[in-house]
Amino acid sequence: MTPDLILALFDGLGIFVFGLSGGLMAVRQKFDVLGVIAIAFLPAIGGGTLRDLLLDQPVFWLTETYILWLPTLAGILAFISPDRLSRIRSLKWIDAGGLALFAVVGASKAMELGYDFGICVLMGTMTATAGGVIRDVVCNETPLLLRQDIYATAAILGASTFFAARAFGLGELAALSIGAGLCFIVRALSIRFEWNMPRSNWEKPS
Repeated sequence: MTPDLILALFDGLGIFVFGLSGGLMAVRQKFDVLGVIAIAFLPAIGGGTLRDLLLDQPVFWLTETYILWLPTLAGILAFISPDRLSRIRSLKWIDAGGLALFAVVGASKAMELGYDFGICVLMGTMTATAGGVIRDVVCNETPLLLRQDIYATAAILGASTFFAARAFGLGELAALSIGAGLCFIVRALSIRFEWNMPRSNWEKPS
């Protein structure tokens, strides 16, 4: 497979998985079918749209309109079969998969344009998290990114690992797989063992 095809497969899978996470959240909020599909779009294309605008690139779904079918189908699937999908146990697990895929896809697209390590990691993290923040805000949920959970940190590690793997000469598929795998493992372990980032306990003196 060519690098472009590999990246497209990772990107498409991430869009569909994040679409499921948005659709399931909308189902839990008792949205109608149109609302479920609309919310499915937010995490699926929100982060990638912001990434492309900042990188001054054509927004990916405007030039590849077939991509819009992925969050549409994900939203419909979430609407008609929420019980079966909920057997995965938690929206967090589906979200972790999307996080991992988007973290490396975003970093890869920035790296293709010649950006350095910091920008690649930033674009990977933004691609992975920005759409989820929009989804949570619209659904009146506290964004995962702003909780104690290890979330953006996992995306940063995944994007960084991808960049390092490519810099050391690994192929696109190997680098994408290693970076996404590490991101998912870190996120999964934080869910399983309830790992959290430290937070301030400071209180204003009375």
